[in-house]
Amino acid sequence: MITVATNAELAGRFEEFADLLEADDVEYKPRAYRRAAENIRAHPVPIGDRVADGDEEILDEIDGVGDAISAKIVEYVETGEIEELEELKAELPIDIADITRIEGVGPKTAGKLYRELGIETLDDLEDAAEAGEIQEVKGFGPKTEENIRDNIEFAREVGQRQLLGEARPLADDVLAFLESLDAVERCEVAGSIRRWRETIGDVDVLVATNENETVVEEFVGWNSVDSEIESGPAKASVRIGESRVDLRVVVPSEFGSALQYFTGSKDHNVRLRNYAIDRGLKVNEYGVFDVSDLDEGDEGQRVGERIAGETEDGMYNALGLPWIPPELRTDRGEITAAENDVLPDLLTHEDIRGDLHSHTEWSDGNTSIEAMVAAAEDRGYDYFGIADHAEGPGIVGGMGLSDAEILEQVEEIRAVDDESEITVFAGIEANVDAEGEIGLSEEVIDALDVIVASTHSALDQDAERATNRLITAVENPAIDVLGHPSGRMLNERSGLDFNASALGAAAAEHGTALEVNANPRRLDLWGSAAQAAIDEGAVIAVNTDSHRPSTLEYMRWGVHTARRGWAEPEAVINTWELAELQAFLH
Repeated sequence: MITVATNAELAGRFEEFADLLEADDVEYKPRAYRRAAENIRAHPVPIGDRVADGDEEILDEIDGVGDAISAKIVEYVETGEIEELEELKAELPIDIADITRIEGVGPKTAGKLYRELGIETLDDLEDAAEAGEIQEVKGFGPKTEENIRDNIEFAREVGQRQLLGEARPLADDVLAFLESLDAVERCEVAGSIRRWRETIGDVDVLVATNENETVVEEFVGWNSVDSEIESGPAKASVRIGESRVDLRVVVPSEFGSALQYFTGSKDHNVRLRNYAIDRGLKVNEYGVFDVSDLDEGDEGQRVGERIAGETEDGMYNALGLPWIPPELRTDRGEITAAENDVLPDLLTHEDIRGDLHSHTEWSDGNTSIEAMVAAAEDRGYDYFGIADHAEGPGIVGGMGLSDAEILEQVEEIRAVDDESEITVFAGIEANVDAEGEIGLSEEVIDALDVIVASTHSALDQDAERATNRLITAVENPAIDVLGHPSGRMLNERSGLDFNASALGAAAAEHGTALEVNANPRRLDLWGSAAQAAIDEGAVIAVNTDSHRPSTLEYMRWGVHTARRGWAEPEAVINTWELAELQAFLH
């Protein structure tokens, strides 16, 4: 049996392997597996597909993937499982991914709770916390037990959703397959994935065709489909890897109305429906209907004169509105803005001139300064910032640079800049401590072009303290960009809760940019927080936080997240001309 395994799926297996090994108190090996998983996830080509086609040489290209891990990848592609992993799961029957989503509960903690209390699942964990059993375990206490109780609901919720950065590439593959079918006239993704929400449930796809049964049959029979969940004359659901993909088929004349309806969000659609009712119109998945002359008792989805539905533009135009970009359809004022013709002229990928936050082998990246800069040049950027980690709270494994090492790196960056066709900024990612301070000397501050300051520790502070901490940071004149402000990791930890409006007002007053971190595991700031900050006059920086050249592609996720925050190009500092940006930086 050949398994169609995405890079994300393969990476997930080795992350699970690493967690279970760590839970079993194995040293060194978990780190190797995590490094391999990170490089597999970020690899620019589908590894599983290539291995399935007999090209095992591709595994030699992946940093951190040696013979042992290569053999496990081949085994997984050929059999759908890794025997050694299955044996480990039998020895440690822990739902490790679910349990470690609890803030402060890592693999070692999960392993200890299993050995001491037999905890295998979130339900087991919740029962033990409610019974007061966890605080009785050596090394734990009432505060840890309370934290676990408070975070159970979060862990359950995120466990049902997939990262946008993992789901969207699959959706692109699905669209490419459907577009290749002769019977398909039009197709598009719908739902939260089209709104570019940071996490999604299922991959929703809509097709316009007059041959619905043919399309459903070809879709279900696609060789990338692992299993069929259900199918009917006009819809089908399948499993591809770890994702559920739902296909809905409509006639071409109703494609626009169905696309608008199934894109959502629910709150946006309710607001739009009420807007239409006030004007004697009805909006649903079949079109826009003039119902002003109908009797009160006339009912039905297609009752009234149909005046729009073939295109999505036409749906909004029939209501006297311009088309509203999917990222804005969250019921945060977009319909009123459309009515008043003041929708934002949203940021596009083409507006981006550079990236101010990237890492190299000097800290926890996996390549040289020269290689990162060359990749930025290949993307057509005007400027690029190296911002490796400084030592400080939350930076583990000795990956942070001392002041002396930072100054040494600055010299190397200057040498690369001299040879480069683009401007290379010498930067650092400093660590914002629990009080909002950073630990850089004045000598280092003066030597650098850009300072990104980020939270990596003390992420359990309450909202008031977290807000004050972040405001203290943006008030520091040395800090140019507040990096990933909440410190969250999607589907892993919730990060800081803070008042985005208050932070935005302080950032605007003190000339500090707030980061939209484009790493698909962060997307921090997120849409509503970015919008609140921009409304207060703050500017943002969309950065990839790249640790290797291939992850400069993350800019895609950051741009769409900024669009969810109503960001126009002028509010994004890395769309500015070089001279304007240099004037802004410290």
